[in-house]
Amino acid sequence: MGSYNGYFNWASFLIAFSIYYYYKLSPVLSYFMLLVLMIFSLGVIELAEWQKAGGPALWLICLIVFVTSWAGQFIGHKIEGKKPSFLDDLKFLLIGPVWLLHFILKKFSIRY
Repeated sequence: MGSYNGYFNWASFLIAFSIYYYYKLSPVLSYFMLLVLMIFSLGVIELAEWQKAGGPALWLICLIVFVTSWAGQFIGHKIEGKKPSFLDDLKFLLIGPVWLLHFILKKFSIRY
């Protein structure tokens, strides 16, 4: 892949699948999600650069974010009074970000 070798990997295919899924739901939402995912990807690249410069390991930062988010998910289930169902959670993992983006677009009167 030449000079882009460090930027395309298995996660690129996961992002492409996600954007296609969002496009099937709503093209406008998919464009905004692509922008959000690009910003998050840039953040991960910056964290990797920080690691190279002597900062904390990228895997450690990702692990902390994952564990914190997973704990937050269980706290949310406790507040809602519903048991976690891991098969549905996978579906909500893709729908959740678009659901939040929906409120932002609605606030700015952007039709989707």
